[in-house]
Amino acid sequence: MDISYIINELGEERENYFNAVAPPIIQTSNFKVDTVDELRALFEDEYSGYLYSRGLNPTVEILRKKLAALDGAEDALVFNSGAAAIFAGVLANVKAGDHIVSVDKPYTWAQRMFDVILPRFGVTTSYIDGTKIENFERAILPNTTLIYLESPNSWDFKLQDLKAVAELARSENITTMIDNSYCTPLYQRPIALGIDIAMQTATKYIGGHSDTVGGVLCGSRAMMKKIFDSEFLNIGSGIQPFNAWLLIRGLRTLPARLERISATTRKVVDFLKRHPRVESLLFPLDETFPQYSLATEQMQGACGLVSFYVHAQTRAEVVRFCESLKHIMMAVSWGGHESLILPKCASLAPEQFDPAIREHRMLRLYTGLEDADYLIRDLEQAMLLAWGKLP
Repeated sequence: MDISYIINELGEERENYFNAVAPPIIQTSNFKVDTVDELRALFEDEYSGYLYSRGLNPTVEILRKKLAALDGAEDALVFNSGAAAIFAGVLANVKAGDHIVSVDKPYTWAQRMFDVILPRFGVTTSYIDGTKIENFERAILPNTTLIYLESPNSWDFKLQDLKAVAELARSENITTMIDNSYCTPLYQRPIALGIDIAMQTATKYIGGHSDTVGGVLCGSRAMMKKIFDSEFLNIGSGIQPFNAWLLIRGLRTLPARLERISATTRKVVDFLKRHPRVESLLFPLDETFPQYSLATEQMQGACGLVSFYVHAQTRAEVVRFCESLKHIMMAVSWGGHESLILPKCASLAPEQFDPAIREHRMLRLYTGLEDADYLIRDLEQAMLLAWGKLP
């Protein structure tokens, strides 16, 4: 299906809403039915029509169709945050006594679920280095029901061989789920590689404007209905119509934004690689990246996240650099119009900083929609203010 058709036309039956180019926001909690039998049918299967906006809603339906098509999936569900999507996708595929294999250092709220919530119900999790398929093979137990992936992750961008993991999981009758937020379906297609559930935080590139929060699960219709009938409806974590409308708006410019962000990132990467204050950097599509070959094989792009290590002896130096930036803001998340910096040492007290630990000198940069030269000048002046002279 052509991406231009998906973004601009799919699901938009304009004749049903006065031929308006932009879809309406159906801001309703409830839907009228005409017969008792129609009501009975909806009670039996709320996935079959509109009953109550906690379940299905026409504005959200347009977004679901587009997101499923972008992922090459049969169906999609949209949640009010990425954390909610992860929670529902995982919870739907485990029961008391089950075992999960997860890549190490997953997204904070995924790990919180694995470490704090699921153990209350006897569900255990093993964390592994997902860069080697043999680590998955060794970690699988007779009660393993889910493999949780994050490729690339959002700090050091470690990858998993998605096709190999999917084949292994299928042979063991294990469900696979991936956080695909880094790439979006435009730059990586996990479903085509055999993964069962593709998740992404729509807050980031899908929305693109830092003005709404959302999460997406894509997969087979059977899997999405399974999640809808239980976790989705019971938790009540579906996205609201207005937020869905904002995400539809964000989709209109997704390819153009990713193309510009990717081009800008390349220039910023080249600058950082040459700067004497930068010890090294991590970017999946840079030739120096440890898994560069796999990245080029299963990813079509890498968007705007770059991590780099600076030469610094104290936490104060890193703090000075971040606080000297005039245009690049210090904040979490990514994917919006604005460029962001996030220092790893923000979680450390000054006395905990150890320059011998590389992670303490690590920063994550997100390049937004600004001009590359504008961002490079900002990085350059901040480095000069932080260190005064070259090493």
